[in-house]
Amino acid sequence: MKTASLTELYEEITTCTHTDLTALLPSGIQQQVGHFNLFDINNLFKNIQQTPASPYPCRSFYKISLTIGASQVIYPNKVFDIKQAALIFSTPKMPFYWHPFDMNLSGKFCVFTPDFLQPLKSGVVLDELPIFNENEYPVFVLSDDQCIHAMAIFQRMQEELKSDYAYKYDLLRTYVLELIHFGQKLQPATTLHPTHSASARITSLFIELLEQQFPIETPQQQVRLRTAKEYADVLAVHVNHLNKILKQETGRTTTDLISERIAQEAQVLLKKTHWTMAEISDSLGFADVAHFSHFFKRQTLLSPAAFRAERSYQTA
Repeated sequence: MKTASLTELYEEITTCTHTDLTALLPSGIQQQVGHFNLFDINNLFKNIQQTPASPYPCRSFYKISLTIGASQVIYPNKVFDIKQAALIFSTPKMPFYWHPFDMNLSGKFCVFTPDFLQPLKSGVVLDELPIFNENEYPVFVLSDDQCIHAMAIFQRMQEELKSDYAYKYDLLRTYVLELIHFGQKLQPATTLHPTHSASARITSLFIELLEQQFPIETPQQQVRLRTAKEYADVLAVHVNHLNKILKQETGRTTTDLISERIAQEAQVLLKKTHWTMAEISDSLGFADVAHFSHFFKRQTLLSPAAFRAERSYQTA
């Protein structure tokens, strides 16, 4: 599967803003394990020469964003309209699109790879943190005091990036963790009790394997794993055992989870691309358009054509 990279993020920003790449890269990052950088939304928008199609597409790295102003966050099956300050945590496991309603937004966002936190040796595993749980929607509307607190952390990050302190990246790692814990405090208490059983681990591996196949970014890209047995084979467990674990941990069967995720991706492709039904059907692993249409209608109660037409009408 083709996964968008940090290189593509920088190419996107330099193309939209006509900014030299050297001006975007923090000093000393090449000597570090992993990658970290921070951007000012207002400064980027001031320099934009063309409107980006999706400033925050799903990518292969993690992002924490503080946005101040009117915007919209679109997940495959949920939309958040934001009218004030918000803190957004994003992970490669959850595809989403961020759309500004005007060019007067302000705020900051940082990007980092999983490797960036490894030197902490703190036992932190990003995908096991509640804030990056793929079953949650980590978009938090902030009060004035909460916005001030979050902005202060980003400002400390910005100051450190400009400093010549020999251990500045160690300090930046602590700021990233501070933002993560700040966000987790905003979550309902019921989401803050992770399990570490063998069943939970297999469930996590299954979800990770499922999400590695998305997003679909070109008509030539195809979903490789489609059946419960194919996933079980990769995970080296019997398909009945995998199904029992997932049913126990999520309340859903393996097939249900696979079908739901494929349906989510189908909705994104129908809304966000001009691909033909045949191209979408083929990318998602269906034998033909008829099979895809039957599957999609069973999942959403709408035909693919009706779904696309309905979304086009709503955004017109």
